[in-house]
Amino acid sequence: MKLVRYGDMGAEKAGLMDGDTLRDLSAHVADITGDMLDDATLEKLRSLDSSTLPAVSGTPRIGACVGNIGKFLCIGLNYSDHAAETGAAIPEHPILFFKANSAIVGPNDDVVMPRGSTHTDWEVELGVVIGKTAKYVSKENALDHVAGYCVINDVSERHFQTQLTGQWTKGKSCDTFGPTGPWLVTRDEVADPQNLAMSLDVNGKRMQTGNTSTMIFTVAEIIEHLSGLMTLHPGDVITTGTPPGVGMGIKPEPIYLKVGDVMELTIQGLGQQRQEVGQDA
Repeated sequence: MKLVRYGDMGAEKAGLMDGDTLRDLSAHVADITGDMLDDATLEKLRSLDSSTLPAVSGTPRIGACVGNIGKFLCIGLNYSDHAAETGAAIPEHPILFFKANSAIVGPNDDVVMPRGSTHTDWEVELGVVIGKTAKYVSKENALDHVAGYCVINDVSERHFQTQLTGQWTKGKSCDTFGPTGPWLVTRDEVADPQNLAMSLDVNGKRMQTGNTSTMIFTVAEIIEHLSGLMTLHPGDVITTGTPPGVGMGIKPEPIYLKVGDVMELTIQGLGQQRQEVGQDA
């Protein structure tokens, strides 16, 4: 099942994709948020005859596929080849940082570079949406706590991230730096989250090509680790790292985004994103 939120920012409605048709779910759920991501509610939605749901006309804006996200947790350097291109050592444990919720936008909304940005970069990542409270879970049953998966662009301002004293969060949390969606694909439709092809193009040129099979820490291992540090709640989102091909890793000189650039991201079975880059006033 592919759940979608559509409409104006801040007034999104719940929908689902029925083939190529967007259907309105608002008669059954007000929004797609953590409090409706439990297995019982998802099963009720799954049992609906989608052909009887009203079709949504036109081409409405698609919002982030989860509303009222609790925690936006991010794993860094989780692909060995990406770590190598940045000159970083392979981590012994998952590297954790947070992205501010004010960074979250829809999958096709503009990405706006903040004032003074000269090093804004791209990162296609697999997003994991928690559906059941997780605390001290083992990797063997960790995926039972997942509602579904989505595409995330972990947009990053590298100067803010690495040169301003403090944590990576400074370069990860700028407004619009968290495009999420288009769909929340429920876990029953993702046979193996560790075997998903992924890519990112900038202005039509392929920059990133990867597969979740090369993660250092699997989705299950990440959930085990994080749930041992803090309780994961329904509606929390984990973005799990990026494959090689980011702008800062390009040799001999890094390449960064500029106004007017277009990013296009895809993950197998999870849909596509497209963002145009703008500049904050």
